[in-house]
Amino acid sequence: MIAPPAPGLGYWAGAPSAALGDDGIYLAYRLRRPIGAGRGYAIAVARSADGVHFETLATIGRDEAGAESLERPELVRDRSGRWRLYLSCATPGTKHWRIELLEAAHPSEFDAAKRLVVIPGDARTGIKDPVIRLNGGWQLWACCHPLGDPAEADQMVTDYATSPDGLDWTWHGTALSGRPGYWDARGTRISAVWQQGDSVVAFYDGRASAAENYEERTGIATGSGPASLTALGSDPAAESPYAGKGLRYLDFVELPGGGRRLYYEMTRPDGAHELRTELRG
Repeated sequence: MIAPPAPGLGYWAGAPSAALGDDGIYLAYRLRRPIGAGRGYAIAVARSADGVHFETLATIGRDEAGAESLERPELVRDRSGRWRLYLSCATPGTKHWRIELLEAAHPSEFDAAKRLVVIPGDARTGIKDPVIRLNGGWQLWACCHPLGDPAEADQMVTDYATSPDGLDWTWHGTALSGRPGYWDARGTRISAVWQQGDSVVAFYDGRASAAENYEERTGIATGSGPASLTALGSDPAAESPYAGKGLRYLDFVELPGGGRRLYYEMTRPDGAHELRTELRG
């Protein structure tokens, strides 16, 4: 659906965040080059009438955000109809990540000069890749990386937080972590969440080792509440058929006429990652 900026290893289009607007589906996603050639160099914001063919509305570069690299954004329409774009920003020269916020009346109007740091992380933890839902108040699941040992900073868990306004967050601990001896032992990163009655269901990215960094596969986790989820099954729920097997950052939108449209990043035969979509009933 959306191709990477070039063929080959290290070139990606993906890490999507999708949201419904009055006139179609809006999508924010990350563009990446290999390490040493730009890494996550831009976030694109786009609109589609059919959910498949997208027109780019805005692009935010890593330099505009004061970041060494940009990772998964989160695009949210609040109850008033205004739009928010949460950016995952790598602090230059470190393993640290922080989350910044842009607000606008329309997704084409995001201005990087008006960024606000809403989740700074700290010396011990880098925080990125937020997933946000409005359910009474604001709910957030974010990927957290330990920074004590730079060689171990690829490890990840997903922590849960709540907020009355989407700005100031109260943390409630780890919602999902890896399982020793399984395919997701090295880390788990929630990418999408929805509720079915009293149950919470989530898609998440997982990997077994540091060598699988950048090639996570997709799993499913459930729980009786948002703060504590349990991974299902002993194998990934979805993976690429090509070398590396990466299929990650799966997000979805509930369609007005029923069904869901999925968006995810998948490894191609040449090792690049492309952004794909599919329709599910």
